[in-house]
Parts: sequence; structure tokens; C-alpha cells
Amino acid sequence: MNIEIIKIEFKGHRRQYYPNVMEYPIRSGDWLIVQTEKGEDIGRVTAVTDKCPDCPHSFSYHIIRKALQDDMEIFYENRQKEAEAQLICKEKIKLLNLEMKLMDVEYQLDRKKITFYYTADERVDFRELVRLLAAVFRTRIEMRQIGVRDEAKRLTGFGTCGLPLCCGLFLEQFEPVNTQSAKDQNLPMNPSKLSGQCGKLKCCLRYELPFYQEEIKRYPQVGNAVFHQNLSGFVEKNDVISGKVICAMENETHIDLLLDEALTARETAVKKGLKGLRYTKTVILDGDVSDLKRIQDE
Repeated sequence: MNIEIIKIEFKGHRRQYYPNVMEYPIRSGDWLIVQTEKGEDIGRVTAVTDKCPDCPHSFSYHIIRKALQDDMEIFYENRQKEAEAQLICKEKIKLLNLEMKLMDVEYQLDRKKITFYYTADERVDFRELVRLLAAVFRTRIEMRQIGVRDEAKRLTGFGTCGLPLCCGLFLEQFEPVNTQSAKDQNLPMNPSKLSGQCGKLKCCLRYELPFYQEEIKRYPQVGNAVFHQNLSGFVEKNDVISGKVICAMENETHIDLLLDEALTARETAVKKGLKGLRYTKTVILDGDVSDLKRIQDE
């Protein structure tokens, strides 16, 4: 018997999967009380399915019940308390002169724990800060350092495409992205265009990468010699989207050839024994290589 898998989203766009073992009548948009690593928490159902390739083989936590009106009241009260706790924590950070940026605060549903999310360039000794906060809130305090990508995910926003950030909308985890992903797609090495709200390379650079890597195998390599209409030249660029190959010819002109034409021109050049170029081209616009290294994930 297939068990329904429930995808639940918590504050900060944290998402987790739960098995509907008790077969509750659950729909998208419902609010549920569930077990988490922190204890009991409340989250909103975003998907219900019986197939989940991204789910773990075993589940550590389970659904407790649907949220009641009392639970929702506590939930909204916690949101207000979180704003107050954030102001108090910022004051304590300033008082202790700590080099850290408080990003968000999250109350556990039962208020037995408060988590403070922060970013910092270096390790921070926050033991005194935790003592001060525990004295104020009289509950367990957790300080959790997060990276700039996780910060963007929690805050969310809109990308240059005009749509909500992918990390806040549907991404389950962050995968490494490097400048080679942009080069393989013939994108200009422009840091302002390639970096996202977090300052790192955009996650979406990976979405179409497998298509480009597979499609480019059909094209002649950049620098290969070509011979077309009694003119010799070499491949300057491959445009996978338009299906064309841009060639630089010996009369200092550039021509666009369809893929079949380019392959024929390449075969002709090989038969004539023409040699190509060891051609490497990197386009840097409004930035330099150091800028790209700065925004690239290690």
C-alpha cells in the first residue's frame, strides 16, 4: 500500500517530507503540527504525493495532527514575539561589540526554544550573548550561523527575471555552481549578470547546463578550421539556441552557418588539410576575473 508523502514548508522556506501514516485527509494549504528535530512545530502543506524520489528512505519524524485555532493563534503570536526578540538581540550584539549580522529569529511552536540565525565572516564567540538572551527570554537559546545563500532563501525576494527567488520557491538544497557552467552556455562573464541576490553565482545556471553539454557535442569545436564558398576560416562561436555556428573568415568577415552547413565546411577543411587555431576567448564585461572568483562557490 502506497503511503501519502506530505511536503511541509516552515518559516524561512524550510521544507521537509512526512509520511501520512495515519491517513489524515490532508490537502495543500492545510496547517499541520509535526515533529521536528527541535520538537513540535507548525508548517503549511505545499504538496501531497505518493511518489517522492527526493524523499529519504526512512522518516525520523511524523505528523501529530492538523493545526487547531489555538495553534494558529500561538503561531501568529510567535511571529510578533520574533520581531521583538530580534530587536533585543541586536541591542545585545551591539552592547557586546560582536562582529555578526543577525538575520532572523524563529520561535518553536511550544516556545521552549528560540533560534537566532546570523551571518559572520569569522567565528564568533557568542557565549556571553547566549547568557544574556537566556536571562531575558527564560528559554533555550540556539545561535545558528548560516551562509549567504541560506540568508537569501530565508528572506526571499525577486530575481532579475522578475520571478520569486528559486531558493525560496522550490529549491530543496543548494548545488555547486561555477563559472564553467556559464562558459558552457556561451554566457558573457559579467559578474553583475551572473550573480544572484546572495552575491553568489545564480543557481539557475545549472538548469539548462546538461542540455548544452549534450548538444554541444554535435558542433565543431571553437578554433576548428572551416572552408566555405572558397574561403577558409575558423569556428569562432557555437550558438546552440539558434542552431548556428559563427565563423571568422580569411577576408575579415563573419558568417553564420547552420549546423549542417558548418559540419560540411568543417569536413571540406579537413580534406584540404587546413589547420585550425588554438582559440580561447573569454569575454569580460563590466568586471574582471577576480570578480567572478569572488562570487563563485568554492
